[in-house]
Amino acid sequence: MPSTKGRLTDTLTGSGSLSVSIRCAVAGICIAGAVPPWGWWPLAFVGFAIFDQLLANTTWKQRFRRGWLIAAWWLYPAMLWMFDLTAPGYFAVVAIFGLYFGVAAALTPPDPRIRRLVFPGIFALAELTRWYVPFGGVPVANVALGQVDSPLGQTARLAGALLVVVLVVVVGQALSAALTHDYRAAGIGGAVVAVFLAATALHPSATVERAADVAVIQGGGPTRTRASRSQEPVVLARHLEATKQLDQPVDLILWPENVVNPGGILSIEDARDRVSNVAIQQQATLLPGWFHSAPNGENTVNYQTSIDPDGEVVDRYDKVQIVPFGEYVPFRSLVELLNDEIPNRDVIRGTEAPVLDTPIGPVGVAISWEAYFDHRSRHAVREGAQLLTNPTNGATYWLTQVHTQQVASNQLRAIENDRWLLMAGPTGMSAIIAPDGEVTQRTGIGERRSLVGTIQMRSGRTLASRVGAWPGLLYGLAAVALGLWTLGRGNRSATMPAPDSA
Repeated sequence: MPSTKGRLTDTLTGSGSLSVSIRCAVAGICIAGAVPPWGWWPLAFVGFAIFDQLLANTTWKQRFRRGWLIAAWWLYPAMLWMFDLTAPGYFAVVAIFGLYFGVAAALTPPDPRIRRLVFPGIFALAELTRWYVPFGGVPVANVALGQVDSPLGQTARLAGALLVVVLVVVVGQALSAALTHDYRAAGIGGAVVAVFLAATALHPSATVERAADVAVIQGGGPTRTRASRSQEPVVLARHLEATKQLDQPVDLILWPENVVNPGGILSIEDARDRVSNVAIQQQATLLPGWFHSAPNGENTVNYQTSIDPDGEVVDRYDKVQIVPFGEYVPFRSLVELLNDEIPNRDVIRGTEAPVLDTPIGPVGVAISWEAYFDHRSRHAVREGAQLLTNPTNGATYWLTQVHTQQVASNQLRAIENDRWLLMAGPTGMSAIIAPDGEVTQRTGIGERRSLVGTIQMRSGRTLASRVGAWPGLLYGLAAVALGLWTLGRGNRSATMPAPDSA
């Protein structure tokens, strides 16, 4: 009679082999290890080499179970921050996302010739689905984030983060082929990657319009906190004080998301006067983040304004990509029965383009969560943004996973659009990021600090800013079709009677 351990292993892998379970765990941990905050990007290639070999000589049920198990070992560690917010949600979300990759593995034919063509596209399609489904998607801890400091990260300039995902899988498959002495397949994989790297190097750069001196303000303070009325004036005071400490003139000052939070101790009019005085005193354009009750009294608003050196409000952008269960609650009546810590009011979703007019030129804005969605920055650049910004607030989050992954996401957005990018958080992390994704300055967690530097306002669009995720999506759909056709043909062949022998 098989042991409990044997039955468990058989359930997870469909093979009855403990070694397969261990290999699934190693593959998933390697993929997780490539993602920030660890960021050991070569580990992703090892993980996908193991993943590729685990798909060989298997049934679709075995491939499904192995794909799910690898995804679990990748996403449970890389999304551990969610446990602190909602333990049931953490376990449920990762289990659901694991299904996406289980299906991707199941649809991949085990034949190595077809597998090497199909699996990169199907895996990328599973990632893309996770980025948008359900409730608008959860694109954290994704494979592309682990490559921002690798040569592959630069290929995002051609077709965005999804191309980076495809190429990581291709490199993993090439390594897998080399380990099995199939040097021809390994060479083809290497050649494909080399072509994309060469095309990236030949891609023209954006046009420099002018230089600008900028400051990113981080007021500092404790992290892993929850929203509190008593802290609202304290947070604003920290950023007022940090801004006063600037010791050189700048053209633009970026404040984080929702540090101006009137409605309790401070009225909206008083807050507006204080913020306008900062712009006047510094003789700079100020971009502060606001969060307060909407005029209807039933909702809230989350937005960024542009205030010129005369203290006048020039423009406003309301957040469009709002956070499920954080800024709005799907199925509220049901969720309220299960959790009494949800927001009691939804944020009103914005409708305007993510660009602020400023005296130094149009500035793109992605507020907090929006930094993970490449279409938000593409929209900004399409509307003429010459600089990208990401005012955010990570003070709630446990560990440094969200902070470091958001920096990596902003590195991808800078590369994709060939723009400088400024990121500001009240307690960290904040950063100044160059168009090639290099983090030129970055703060630590909790410290009060101002990042001051000279950036370039740029115009022009990259190939990625024009085509977005469409090339990856079409490749993924074609891979699914080829995989289904190949598997169907294999099933028909298996059921046909053998011909009579001569």
